[in-house]
Amino acid sequence: MPPRPRRARRTRRFLRLLALLGLLVTGLLPAGTARAAENGTWGVFPTPPAGAAMTDRAYFFHQGAAGTTVSDSVTLLNSSDRELTFQVFATDAVNTVAGGAFALLPVETKPTGVGTWVHLPPEAARVVTVPPKGRKDLPFTVKVPEDAVPGDHVGGIVALNTEVEGVQQEGKVTVGVKRSVGARLYFRVPGPLTPGLGVEDVRVRRSAPAVPWVGDASATVSYALVNRGNVVIEPKVAFAAEGLFGRKLLDRPARELKLVLLPGQRIELTEPWPDAPQSDWVSVRVTATAAAHPDLVAAGEAEFVAVPWPAAGALLVLTGAGCALWAVRRRRTRPTAAGAPGPRDLTGVR
Repeated sequence: MPPRPRRARRTRRFLRLLALLGLLVTGLLPAGTARAAENGTWGVFPTPPAGAAMTDRAYFFHQGAAGTTVSDSVTLLNSSDRELTFQVFATDAVNTVAGGAFALLPVETKPTGVGTWVHLPPEAARVVTVPPKGRKDLPFTVKVPEDAVPGDHVGGIVALNTEVEGVQQEGKVTVGVKRSVGARLYFRVPGPLTPGLGVEDVRVRRSAPAVPWVGDASATVSYALVNRGNVVIEPKVAFAAEGLFGRKLLDRPARELKLVLLPGQRIELTEPWPDAPQSDWVSVRVTATAAAHPDLVAAGEAEFVAVPWPAAGALLVLTGAGCALWAVRRRRTRPTAAGAPGPRDLTGVR
């Protein structure tokens, strides 16, 4: 089967590079189950059914058309031996840019999405007191706006402890630290659902010994995942790499990242490659899929040249020095051109 055009072009470029450096081609070949949110001292979770001590709901899951209202209740559980007071608020969810962890916006950041749909009792914004080893149930409603777009809207309900539990220095300012715990809220507005996923900015950072093959080379593949649709995605990612002539250098099957990628969010991730090639022209491919959406596939690629540059530079210098020496010696030993007058023989001249 003839090689693919892209692979052939890559091979030709690499061979030209080898010629330039004086390298020998032969030297080149050798989320687990979700649980209600708690921190060991207090917890926030959907209120259990009447008469039940525990809830069977990990998070809040609701659905409602634009213009409708949904009612529910959130429970604050105090596991400590002293009274605790909280400020309770609803907010939006985001993915952290680095790593993609699920996060809820802090109290000082105003929500713009589903967090504005949630209406808690007036006392929640002030102080909610929970007795030792006790609990407090707070009813709330979710009022879906008339112009709400179809798809998943994700946020949460947060209990912020009013007690300052520590301090940290931010420049010249000392800031009091308060802990908070939040329960996730997933709300789906019916309508056209359009899953979307993208792989962007695939890059490879490589580390190799100065002298080739005296130590191991390694690399780190960095990439970004983007949720371009209107539903949450639980992505799976596979990694593959090819060298010259289609040699397979890396083949890692798709695995779950154990994170939820929210609509409109972009996250940056890395993948270690401890046994990266010492010398090769490498094409790396990152492929993202989602188990819940079998037809959803996205991929991104990057190429890099794995060359032992210090050794290649030394070889290039030695090659240049050898060529220069050869040229000098050739010039000194070059014979006299035919027909040109030679040196005069002055023997016997009076």
